Amino acid sequence: MKKLVQGVLNFQKDVHPENKELFDELATGQSPEILFITCSDSRIDPNLVTGSEPGDLFICRNAGNIVPPHAHHTGGMTASIEYAVAVLGVRHIIICGHADCGAIKGALDMSKVEGLPHVHEWLGHCRSAMDIVRERHQIPRTNPIDGCHLNECISENVLQQVQHIRTHPAVASKVATGKVFVHGWVYDIKSGDIQASDEHCTKFLSFDERYKDVIEQL
Repeated sequence: MKKLVQGVLNFQKDVHPENKELFDELATGQSPEILFITCSDSRIDPNLVTGSEPGDLFICRNAGNIVPPHAHHTGGMTASIEYAVAVLGVRHIIICGHADCGAIKGALDMSKVEGLPHVHEWLGHCRSAMDIVRERHQIPRTNPIDGCHLNECISENVLQQVQHIRTHPAVASKVATGKVFVHGWVYDIKSGDIQASDEHCTKFLSFDERYKDVIEQL
């Protein structure tokens, strides 16, 4: 706590006064352009990675950057997605996975989380990604997925969560009319590299290749 307390004091003494105009504006409302969905992992800092400021990103975090498919049951992710799209009017949705993801490690072998019933149920939303990797490598269902497939599972999980978010009515209607665009990212903590899905969210490209047109305008 000592580090956090010192951080708050520094924020109040230096950071906030130096950015008074920004915080005065944010005090009356928000208008983020991007809904950023990522993992709860403490090593991931969306604002640091993207160079964004307060007010730029509407951030949702959970174990495994999971988006449950739309259902009648209301959950925090469902409500947050609906609010971001229908009320805040975000234009882009980024689902960002990351290397060495503990949630995906758990999904590789669900027997390891049997003593954690809520974690076990939550990771069930990764099943389609795991099944795709199993099918691709002909891994029997009775066997855990080997750790050598971890990165592949992390990437496939992002693509499947992209499919899940498109089942949400608020998102589906905006995507269909070209008012919202969905992106899948995988962030490598060690190198800082980001792989980004192609415009159809079926495969990953290098960040520079995916956003070549944007980079040329910088």
